[in-house]
Amino acid sequence: MVFGLGRKAKKEEPAQPAEELTAAESEEGPTAASTRSQDGPFDESEVGSRDGFVDLGALLITPSEGLQLRLEVEEATQRVVAVTLDLNGSSLQLQAFAAPKTETLWDEIREQIGQSVGAQGGQIEEVEGAFGTELVAKLPAGLPDGSQGYRVARFIGVDGPRWFLRGVLGGPAALERPAAEPLETLFRKVVVVRGDSPMPPRDLLQLRLPKDASATPPPAGPILEEPERGPEITQIG
Repeated sequence: MVFGLGRKAKKEEPAQPAEELTAAESEEGPTAASTRSQDGPFDESEVGSRDGFVDLGALLITPSEGLQLRLEVEEATQRVVAVTLDLNGSSLQLQAFAAPKTETLWDEIREQIGQSVGAQGGQIEEVEGAFGTELVAKLPAGLPDGSQGYRVARFIGVDGPRWFLRGVLGGPAALERPAAEPLETLFRKVVVVRGDSPMPPRDLLQLRLPKDASATPPPAGPILEEPERGPEITQIG
């Protein structure tokens, strides 16, 4: 499979009126997280081959009809810090981090996300979802008519062997479980390539463009967008 580079103007997710932000809170997911090693996301050791994946270095992504990938760069260092999957009007931002052998990170990271959102005047709520405990964050944002609303993001996290994978759902997927299902499926299919090199916990695993990114994409393949500055939500947590 081959992929192409394209440029897409970065767009902000529209703010929602405060009184309408109830869908994500009212939906209830499973009471317990599924088994990661069986259902994903997966470690590199748990898959037989990299064939058929979009190889972004630390992350292997499964192609999907209509999927667009955006690599996001940190302005100060120009390093790739995240990949965002755009599908059906919703988005899923992915970041993978090094983790200790015998400890998990998600509980601590959830607490830090909550503190960061609170410092920005936002609200946070823990909910149970397909991947266990999740966070729904609501950040203040102005509406076109001048009234006050919120921008919503749903945080999911999975601890793996010596790595931690975080996803941030935006758009309709942050509010509506049915809209999130296609991106949740892609999240489950992600393969994390931790590597054997020692790394401090919480260090980002290195992402990169695939080797064949300059080629022309097939009609059904994902479009890989040119790296751009990541959204502000990247800085939360």
